[in-house]
Amino acid sequence: MKMPMTVARFNKVVTNPIQRQWAPRFAPWAMIEHVGRKSGTKYSIPVLAWVDGDRLSIVLTYGRHTDWVRNVTAAGEFGLIRKSKHYKVVRPRIIPSDSPDVARGARIPARLFDSVLIGTIVDG
Repeated sequence: MKMPMTVARFNKVVTNPIQRQWAPRFAPWAMIEHVGRKSGTKYSIPVLAWVDGDRLSIVLTYGRHTDWVRNVTAAGEFGLIRKSKHYKVVRPRIIPSDSPDVARGARIPARLFDSVLIGTIVDG
């Protein structure tokens, strides 16, 4: 399952600007900082991100073909702000939502969707 694109468009215009105010501070919310693979523009987007040790899992509620997912996988790294701390995430890759590599906290929400983006957190 994935969320309809009409919900994505609404969230981009209405919900995301509101969530940007508090997402970097309250887990499991976080902010992803990435650069457009074609434009070179810097973007910041709120997500639900679960951490298990140095492993990060983000359930891909809009699927694997969104711009931000393609940007971070093409770059091979991205920034993450979680609990007001900045991190660098390396080796992002997409895995099936039923994979044992999904962080423990993300396993239940992942059941509702097809894919999860995982990566390794390093000090940023």
